[in-house]
Amino acid sequence: MKGFTLWFTGLSGSGKSTLARECEGVLLERGLKVEVLDGDVVRTNLSKGLGFSKEDRDINIRRIGFVCNLLTRNEVVAIGAAISPYKAIRDENRKLIGRFVEVYCECPIPVLSDRDPKGLYKKAIAGEIKGFTGVDDPYESPEKPEVICHTDRETVQESVAKIIQTLELLGYIPPVAGSEYSAEESAKIKQRLKDLGYI
Repeated sequence: MKGFTLWFTGLSGSGKSTLARECEGVLLERGLKVEVLDGDVVRTNLSKGLGFSKEDRDINIRRIGFVCNLLTRNEVVAIGAAISPYKAIRDENRKLIGRFVEVYCECPIPVLSDRDPKGLYKKAIAGEIKGFTGVDDPYESPEKPEVICHTDRETVQESVAKIIQTLELLGYIPPVAGSEYSAEESAKIKQRLKDLGYI
């Protein structure tokens, strides 16, 4: 199997890390080599010392993309999970890596605010925190992601099934006997990939 990068993007608390880890488990069970680069973990290690200016955010996402590219070309499934707020840098990583599947974890801010255990959204909305992505710092939603997970109304299992079926239809992973997807969901995924020019 050739490697590829599965790139999760979305606002803080939208479910990127949860879905990344669940997908990791499914792919490992299928015998693939998988590495997860979680945004928070990368910042602690690979990007220690970087702040949250646009320039530093861009450097951080480029670093994750660089490592994903190394893994991908060595037949590993690289899973990146970081807010990655700027479209230009995500597109730069897509161009660098080639075998790149973007998963947009879409969730409205009121829902994110309600589920936020640290209350960061409420503080940012109240002006107590500055430079918070999605509140007073921009988040540029993907225009043509391969997968959109509506994490406010889908279960984790539904989102993971959608991602895995997309990877199967793209030919990045072989289908497994017994995988069950609803006919309606399968039709939606196929139509999306047709619209994007994949099939």
